Amino acid sequence: MPSIKVFNQLGAEVATKELDETVFGVEYNEALIHQVVVAQLNNARQGTKSALTRTEVRGGGIKPWRQKGTGRARQGSIRAPQWTGGGIVFAPKPRSFSQKVNKKANVAALKSALSEKVRENDVIVLEKFELTAPKTKEVATVLKALNVEKRVLLVVTDVDTDVVIAARNIPTVKVINSDLINVYDVVANEKMLATAAAIEKIEEGYRA
Repeated sequence: MPSIKVFNQLGAEVATKELDETVFGVEYNEALIHQVVVAQLNNARQGTKSALTRTEVRGGGIKPWRQKGTGRARQGSIRAPQWTGGGIVFAPKPRSFSQKVNKKANVAALKSALSEKVRENDVIVLEKFELTAPKTKEVATVLKALNVEKRVLLVVTDVDTDVVIAARNIPTVKVINSDLINVYDVVANEKMLATAAAIEKIEEGYRA
């Protein structure tokens, strides 16, 4: 059963926590994680890009000049793609990029990603995360005490407004509720900083 150190906000080790092996001790499956991340990113796309083809551009109903005798290249319409203001060849149209991923596959990928984070020592567990005021300086102080300078995913049980306000000015920090944890956020951030309560919540939700 994997275990992990628990720190306080001053960066001092205060305890050791046993992790659920069915959640944080799963074999790494890179192919599955890649599949889920690609699907998640595609599902986030709006797919609202649109442009006009030559049949949809207004005007150009008359031939700009006669076919022969002008010395110029023959043209059929001023709305052809080669003309300024003409239609677009293979114009993008609104479409859905959504990809379906089975729930079991999504859960398996998340467990695999979390387990790899633990194996790579990229998960830091906090005893608790409390701020006296919604100030960026307080979050920065905690990160410095824990020696976290890279992109970090801060996982809490209840997203406190003060925490969100304090962390939003730090571009390398993303705050997320443990109920909303997902594969992309886990792999996109180099470190995962989670409260002990958030770890327990994750274990409760994904325990086999």
